[in-house]
Amino acid sequence: MKNIRLAVVDDHNLFRVGLIQILNQFDGMEVILEATNGIEFLDKLSETEIDVVLLDVDMPELNGIQVTEKLREKGRQEPKIIILSMHDEDQFILHLLENGANGYLLKDADPEELEEAINKVMQKGLYFTDFVSRVMLNKATIKTRQRSGKFFNYKTDLSERELEVLTLICEGLTTAEIADKVCLSPRTVDGHRMRIMEKLGVHNTASLVAFAIKNDLISI
Repeated sequence: MKNIRLAVVDDHNLFRVGLIQILNQFDGMEVILEATNGIEFLDKLSETEIDVVLLDVDMPELNGIQVTEKLREKGRQEPKIIILSMHDEDQFILHLLENGANGYLLKDADPEELEEAINKVMQKGLYFTDFVSRVMLNKATIKTRQRSGKFFNYKTDLSERELEVLTLICEGLTTAEIADKVCLSPRTVDGHRMRIMEKLGVHNTASLVAFAIKNDLISI
């Protein structure tokens, strides 16, 4: 099995170098790209294929939020994005997840959690720490959804099967696990996933989960 190809983007040299040393010690992982800002990263990315980028939020020239938005333009799914930040504000985290990040880690996370996050986004397309899950849960309990124009009932636009698949996705099950649970083929489950994402206008599995919880589409 080939190594997971990683990129590290952070403008703080000591943090970036230390992080790279930690990552290169993990089994099956290899840092093949590093950059000090978003512009440098996007330039290098045009010449290098990576699987996961560990992306700092606060950077000069092009920050992590802007890089995330550019990577997800036109529905692009790769590479997987794990945001690294010291920010713990609810709205900030939800904004990044809804706009295409696959995971969110505070910079004081342990190396074991970092390794787990990378493996999870490769296997399942998302990684939520207990902290981020609490953020999403707290947001879901606030019934102040403000939408311009006519209220759109997302639930009625999803079929019963799609709602079932969505619930299992939000529970963290893989495609294979969902297929086994609902007696469908993995290909059919992936088809449901893509239609749900298209109907809800989201970018990836992480933003799908964030959207579903925020808009009370599932029981939590």
